[in-house]
Amino acid sequence: MRLTRWTWLLTCSTLLILSASGCSLKATFKESTDTTSNVTGTTSGRTWFTEDGLLHPEHKLTAFTTLNRANLEQDLARGEGEYVASLATLLGVPVAQQSIFHAKAQESFETLTDSDHEIQLDQLRMLVR
Repeated sequence: MRLTRWTWLLTCSTLLILSASGCSLKATFKESTDTTSNVTGTTSGRTWFTEDGLLHPEHKLTAFTTLNRANLEQDLARGEGEYVASLATLLGVPVAQQSIFHAKAQESFETLTDSDHEIQLDQLRMLVR
């Protein structure tokens, strides 16, 4: 059986969310359906992916933060870790300045974990400026 990109994305995000500790099934289902609705309701699959099936660069931050939310929040709270390092790379933070970015991200943890995903992305982008 061949899975479409959206089925694969939904399956992966659902499994990721279900495996996160402290999630209730109701909250997990709501997050999965909200994320899927936001993606499918505002764009078509062709605008998110290239002809080769790769994410367009402008959507990588959204996909990364959505699919890695729990692990990213843990790393942001600590101010270090592979997820916050990957986030810094996605945001274009030079390697020499990543420790400064990690500290800023930790200081901004409360704002960065706001429930509104668009606010989160805007705040992450502002940390780099």
